[in-house]
Amino acid sequence: MSRRTEEIPQNDHDPTGTAQGEPYSDRPDGLAKPSVATAEGPVAAADDPGSDRQAATGAPGSDRQRPARSWEAVRHLLVRLHFYAGVLVAPFLLVAALTGLAYTVTPQLDQILYGDQLRVEKVGDAPRPLAEQIAAARAAYPEGTVASVVTPPDPEDTTRVVLAVPELGEKQRTVFVDPYTAEVRGELTTWFGSTPLTTWLDDLHRNLNLGETGRLYSEVAASWLGVTVLGGLVLWLGRSRGQRAKSARGALLPDRKARGVRRTRSWHAATGVWLALALLFLSATGLTWSNYAGERFGRLLDAANGNAPALDTALPGAQAPVEDHSDHAGHGGGEATADADPADFDAALTAARNAGLGGTVVVTPAADAASAWTVAQNDNVWPVHYDRVAVDASSGEITSRTYWADHPALSKLSKLGVQGHMGVLFGVVNQIVLALVALGLTAVIVWGYRMWWQRRPTRDDRRALVGRAPERGAWRRLPLPVLVLGIPAVIALGWALPVLGVTLAGFLVVDVVVGAVRRQRRTA
Repeated sequence: MSRRTEEIPQNDHDPTGTAQGEPYSDRPDGLAKPSVATAEGPVAAADDPGSDRQAATGAPGSDRQRPARSWEAVRHLLVRLHFYAGVLVAPFLLVAALTGLAYTVTPQLDQILYGDQLRVEKVGDAPRPLAEQIAAARAAYPEGTVASVVTPPDPEDTTRVVLAVPELGEKQRTVFVDPYTAEVRGELTTWFGSTPLTTWLDDLHRNLNLGETGRLYSEVAASWLGVTVLGGLVLWLGRSRGQRAKSARGALLPDRKARGVRRTRSWHAATGVWLALALLFLSATGLTWSNYAGERFGRLLDAANGNAPALDTALPGAQAPVEDHSDHAGHGGGEATADADPADFDAALTAARNAGLGGTVVVTPAADAASAWTVAQNDNVWPVHYDRVAVDASSGEITSRTYWADHPALSKLSKLGVQGHMGVLFGVVNQIVLALVALGLTAVIVWGYRMWWQRRPTRDDRRALVGRAPERGAWRRLPLPVLVLGIPAVIALGWALPVLGVTLAGFLVVDVVVGAVRRQRRTA
């Protein structure tokens, strides 16, 4: 082995600490032990200019010797993929974590900023009829039409009279009324029931307030989050060298006795293990309403009959059924040109209460004379309630009904997953968990970049700001079963998650070009 290879620290460029040489814990520069001979021969250092050539042709000195296939190459490939995902995708994940952290406290911020509209001053004995509350709201805000009325979730909350106003587009004007006095408490421009602040923070998290183009950022983050977490788990739990204890304690707790890069790696990996399930959940649920992967998920629901059952809003004797808009009850712009009779809101609500719909409900007027009114439960906190009924307001008869219990499993998982992702499903506990996950992910990302910096070459003739990437060419040494099964699996994953597939292809193209340029320079 040449003196050059012996002096170069392998682990300066291994982001997971799984390379053959482990860094000396008592070395301030983080240098690794010399490379170790394996069954395949000496392991080339990551920053050795000959390592690319050696990976492609075999041992030094051979003409066209094919590289020996080994399962160890799988780990080397994962190391390189995890490194590139960490370096290039981590900024997207960091933005998603910080904006998600801000979104977790929106219920409390809403109460601070909009408490006068959202809460009543004094809880009365019994609420006034909806007709009276609607009349008060329309007297104060006569523009547009009444799209729906949302009953108070709690006794101290206001009633929401949602107005469809053409100039607001997909947004609405929501008038807040004291249910006990019919006093108008104010109005806000809302979007799907969200206040202006919550809407702004939601857009910031989803698209950086850049519209549809900005949604690519969040889909990149959600697509790569799951891949990065799973890759990190495999590397950390399956490591064979440098493991301080082959036990649960060694995998779940950081090594507080370690120093330098080993200490950073220990905190990075152990925290990632604790967060893994939550991060995989956020990745999966975030993808369900993304642009491209969300469209694929919609196809899956259609193929598996996993959509929520439709509520038949056609009145008996009607010529043809009309489209069901109850999924967006209380939030849509509405097409009606005149208000429905306010008294019919009370009739529809009474019929729904008699049918067993408790809690907060959304009362939506009929689309036309041939359609029924809809009343939908809107209780998003566990145990959730999402039953819906169609009501003939003129007779108070229930003409159709759907039960939450009858929803397909995929529909339920999708609905509950969205509520959990938004921090609503389990109330304050859900908010706290999401906040801790966001903080933990932020820490993991910072530790990852710190490792990259700690593994930089520190010799006078090799100084650099950060460490180089792990060795390339590991795919050439993959066992045939991995190639046969892995290539179709990657293609299928790229189809299901198009943004992941495109960015991964981009990474590969850049990596190939950089490698070719470096080889060209060496041979020049």
